[in-house]
Amino acid sequence: MAFEASELTLDKDGKIYHLGIGPGDLAQTIILVGDQNRVELVGSFFQEVNFRKNNREFYSLTGVYNGMPMSVVSTGIGTDNVDIVLNEIDAVVNIDLENRKEKDEKVSLDFIRIGTCGALQEDIEPGSYVLSRYAIGLDGVANFYQIPYSEDEKHAINSFIKEASWGDKLNYPYIKKSSDRLTNLLAEGMEAGITTTANGFYGPQGRAIRIPLSIPDFKENLRKFKWNGVRATNLEMETSALYALSSALGHNAVTCCLVLANRYSNKFMPDYHEQMKELIKTVLDRLSGAQN
Repeated sequence: MAFEASELTLDKDGKIYHLGIGPGDLAQTIILVGDQNRVELVGSFFQEVNFRKNNREFYSLTGVYNGMPMSVVSTGIGTDNVDIVLNEIDAVVNIDLENRKEKDEKVSLDFIRIGTCGALQEDIEPGSYVLSRYAIGLDGVANFYQIPYSEDEKHAINSFIKEASWGDKLNYPYIKKSSDRLTNLLAEGMEAGITTTANGFYGPQGRAIRIPLSIPDFKENLRKFKWNGVRATNLEMETSALYALSSALGHNAVTCCLVLANRYSNKFMPDYHEQMKELIKTVLDRLSGAQN
């Protein structure tokens, strides 16, 4: 059965609607960044660039790094945008867009998010790298899908709900784990921890500017959680949806973040360009080194 035009939305050129890309435009290894300006920063390391497309906040670029084809795609901020990006990229590679039918043979992609975050532990300094071994989703995106969860993930979320005294007024949380292969490839020198993905920057991350928080000890409830020998390390706004949708669609995903703020020492690093360049170079070298 073909997908209806209102469900699988394409532009006037037959490309996927929001990203504006089609078959062959992206490589099988895809770097995801939130900031569209960071796409060109990643692309500046490539020896060759052969595709660019910019539509709204979604900027896609494909090239070659040390002989390895790679793409970079900006998601913008938040899991709602990740929902668009993951579904549309998957549709481009695993659906025949012309006939609107799912392909028999599926392509499995590697998604590596390079982002920024705030640390939840006092000893994780700004400038550090954190790899998201698990992601706790406070956003609710995964709850709209039939997402498969491992027994480990099921037990983890039950433990989190209990230990964090999770209230009924908040979204029901979920937990997904990163790709073992990508984690093993990239984790050296990074703190592998539990990332909390929030559905906002202020209140949903325990920041109160002029509106009081409904749960004043929100950060502390997150900070104390541990699972399977891994501690809660950081807060950001994209990873949970990336992990949930990737796993459901048969792809692999991992997130590596540069820490900009420590939420307990109140340190903040506003100028992080050089540190971000170092993280990008580290990730690209490790990805291409595994292929060569």
